[in-house]
Amino acid sequence: MEKVTHDNIQPVYQEDSQILILGSIPSPKSREYGFYYAHPQNRFWKVLADVYEEPFPYTIEERVSFLYRNKIALWDVLSSCMIDGADDSSIKEPIANNISDLLKHTNIKKIYTTGRKAYDLYNKLCFQNTGVPAALLPSTSPANCRVKYSELLSAYQIVKKGE
Repeated sequence: MEKVTHDNIQPVYQEDSQILILGSIPSPKSREYGFYYAHPQNRFWKVLADVYEEPFPYTIEERVSFLYRNKIALWDVLSSCMIDGADDSSIKEPIANNISDLLKHTNIKKIYTTGRKAYDLYNKLCFQNTGVPAALLPSTSPANCRVKYSELLSAYQIVKKGE
């Protein structure tokens, strides 16, 4: 188990961001790469690209551009925690990011979480400060292999629709 902080990966947003997608905390591969959902088997970027009917964004620059173009902000619920690798179920000593401050600087109206742990942590640590309910989306992690790609694609349609 190691202490993980969110120091090297900053939130991605613009003032006109309307949607916020939250994970729990960056995985070891994402921390190594310096950006969100960087594990090559994570389906996050493929799902979003397919939902928005756009080409797959390979580089960090392409991913940021994709998020900006679609008015999506991306961050994590936690700024730090103790965690065993990328195992969200092992999270201890969670410290939340200041999501309510981010909301003050954007037009975000909808919040989505990628996975049950992020959803539970958001509701426990952040909702009382933001007042904005989060919608639970299935995790795109390779560890969540029980959810088929077609199910992810269907579930993530609500992001584009803003439901």
